[in-house]
Amino acid sequence: MIHLGGLQKIRTIELSNLITQKTMLRHPLARVALLFSGLVSSLFIFDFEVSSSEPDASAQPNFLVILCDDLGYSDLGCYGSEISTPNLDALAASGKRFSHFYNTARCWPTRSALLTGYYAQQIRRDTVPGVKSGGQGQRPSWAKLLPERIAPLGYHSYHSGKWHVDGLPTKNGFEKSYSLQDHDRHFHPKNHTLDDKPLPAVGPEDSYYSSTHIASRAIEQLQYHENNHQDKPFFSFVAFTAPHFPLHAPKELVDKYRPTYQAGWNQIRQQRWLKMQSKGLDFGLAHPSQVEAEVGPPYDFPEAIKKLGLGEINRPLDWESLTTQQKEFQADKMAVHAGMVEAMDTQIGRILDHLKNSGRWENTLVLFLSDNGASAEIMVRGDGHNPSASPGSPESYLCLGPGWSSVSNTPFRRHKTWVHEGGIATPMIVHWPAKIKPQDKPISKPYHVIDIVPTLYGLASQEGINANTGWLGPDLPGKSFAHEFDPSEDRIDSKAPRVLWWQHEGNRALRVGDLKIVAAGKDSTWELYDLAKDRAESENIAQKQPQDLDRLVNQWNELTEQFRKQAIDDSPQGIDR
Repeated sequence: MIHLGGLQKIRTIELSNLITQKTMLRHPLARVALLFSGLVSSLFIFDFEVSSSEPDASAQPNFLVILCDDLGYSDLGCYGSEISTPNLDALAASGKRFSHFYNTARCWPTRSALLTGYYAQQIRRDTVPGVKSGGQGQRPSWAKLLPERIAPLGYHSYHSGKWHVDGLPTKNGFEKSYSLQDHDRHFHPKNHTLDDKPLPAVGPEDSYYSSTHIASRAIEQLQYHENNHQDKPFFSFVAFTAPHFPLHAPKELVDKYRPTYQAGWNQIRQQRWLKMQSKGLDFGLAHPSQVEAEVGPPYDFPEAIKKLGLGEINRPLDWESLTTQQKEFQADKMAVHAGMVEAMDTQIGRILDHLKNSGRWENTLVLFLSDNGASAEIMVRGDGHNPSASPGSPESYLCLGPGWSSVSNTPFRRHKTWVHEGGIATPMIVHWPAKIKPQDKPISKPYHVIDIVPTLYGLASQEGINANTGWLGPDLPGKSFAHEFDPSEDRIDSKAPRVLWWQHEGNRALRVGDLKIVAAGKDSTWELYDLAKDRAESENIAQKQPQDLDRLVNQWNELTEQFRKQAIDDSPQGIDR
């Protein structure tokens, strides 16, 4: 019996050896034709509903997580930017955007939190006093990466791009990996690996650009999956190094954006703010945060400033106070940054096209986000900086700096490494045709990169973390946001305020509901903000609400001590779950 409309359900009694079961499952209409033409002599009993290309609702989804590097909150068109990002804008238009999604303010802590589901301090991947930890820290044995967790569920995992996690990708559950470990060269990397084996250095004669190559390797891995594991789901982790410094981009893109940024950062920031308001990203603010003219890069490299010449400045001064030389130099830097973002978007489009052409599009959950806010850093590393080289070329070494970083992080305060909103807020796009219906209004509940593992694992297992009795380590601090995709999913209790914790290089923060305490530097005092009214963190209400301040500070201290104890213990048996 054949019913029209809805998703197909097939019950097969016997299958002719003329056509394999796998082929038949992929082509149900062809099977019907073969049955009625007499080519299949075996008996089939069909009980299915014919539909268009909708996937089986019970099938495990594929996962594509795209992480970029040092992208500011407002650097995408769908988040208010003038930069051309048509592929990500289209992804957002047919999916959902988050307006309160957070990272850890820095590269390696975010990657560790994203792939394990734990705060980086819990697993020694950011500094814990008295514990060997930080960027060179080694995870406890119980802190497995997501690929190892979901492999028993049938998933095959792939990595392309930046790594910056302890251990090697293929030793941590990734079946294939292209790792770009050279963070100083987008055109001619010297240190990169394929499946953890060194690749030759890329020379000036080679046609290589980081975003293009990372996307190409990701596509190769997806094609490998189709060739070898077609009936299994995949997890693809694509980690672009753009738009992290050094600012390198194809010349034609730099030239395209040069005229735009001659208007200066005052005007561009205001233009972005107006556009953000039209996209539901005003946060109830009357205006964006005030630019802190006295706040420069988080690290002082005076020799780098000298190498970069008289056009470089390390403070976000009023644009009209700059010299003509400074304006030209600064405008060129932002033109390169924009070129990097557009180039990355183009390469993301190639990956998405591959999914569409392979038939995986409908049942692939795509996540896009950044590892931290835009960076105010200014330094010169790698092959150095040639002052006579074209901005964005391999011989140049430019950084965004605090002037344009303040634009990229509109409307928020501060930059990468700080845990004010500018350092930790990321654009976040989710797309999944099988489950997610387009929603123009952004999701406003607060979420964090620690929520990605419980979300993906829950969808992969279709039962959630608690169903896995073999899970080692403390309970995950994050929560699934899968209910934001499908109203039928269990929802987080809205009566319990969300608690999110931060610490990086002495910068500290805690968000409980809409209240947030934050401190810049280990010796600074706590500030208190009501993010429901003041996400720009402009009015410190610590003196007005001292009881709330004390309550949140005590809670931050308690969590910090809890995480320190967990980081010390390498044995899951000794951990209080």
